[in-house]
Amino acid sequence: MADVMQALARTFANLKSGKVWLYVLTPALFALLLSIGLAVWALGAVVQHLLNYPPMTWLAAWGLLWLATILAYLGGWLAIFALAYLFASLLAAIVIMPLMLKHLSATEYRDVAPMGKDSFVAAAVNSVLASVLFIFAWLLTIPLWLIPGFSLLIPLLLMAWLNRRTFAYDALSMHATAQEWTALRQQNKAPLFMLGLTMALFAHIPLLGLLVPALAALSFVHYGLEALRRSRGGAIVTIEGESA
Repeated sequence: MADVMQALARTFANLKSGKVWLYVLTPALFALLLSIGLAVWALGAVVQHLLNYPPMTWLAAWGLLWLATILAYLGGWLAIFALAYLFASLLAAIVIMPLMLKHLSATEYRDVAPMGKDSFVAAAVNSVLASVLFIFAWLLTIPLWLIPGFSLLIPLLLMAWLNRRTFAYDALSMHATAQEWTALRQQNKAPLFMLGLTMALFAHIPLLGLLVPALAALSFVHYGLEALRRSRGGAIVTIEGESA
């Protein structure tokens, strides 16, 4: 947990930089505009659709139409928020993270040599695949939302998984070899998920939540590059297979 806290501390310390704020605000603005657009265009239709299915129909039959309507609006907003977060995460992973990596590699992690494959295609495929699995899992778990408390727990866990699945690989693909990535992924399963869960919790804080996709990308860069630095024993590697 100390490593997770260190990554978060470095992430928020980077907000002193105007360039980092530009990286953070771009997906946030996109998420805000998308949320407003979806709310205007689709929220009413989603609410009406939800009112035609249990448990809203049960509540209406019991004379609790007001409660059914509230729950339908809550479900609609959760769906809009999840979709906006998903697309903002894609933007952060595919467009913003390479810029963050370039910035941090030239400043805080100059001693961590890039020994992986700087593949835009591989990173994009990883992010898109994670998004497809996220949507599938979201739809598959909808029946479980009827269990009290699960409507809050399931989105958190799914968002935590999305953060880890999307950003952990992208943060290290350029710097870590395939062998290093495999070892780091196995050794840091729990901390990486905890970092993803922490950012998922932040995502549900008003206003701060809009900044989370880019902040999550930044925090995973810090965690990943620091873990890689430690795994190399602090050595400055200049050529693959050699260290000094």
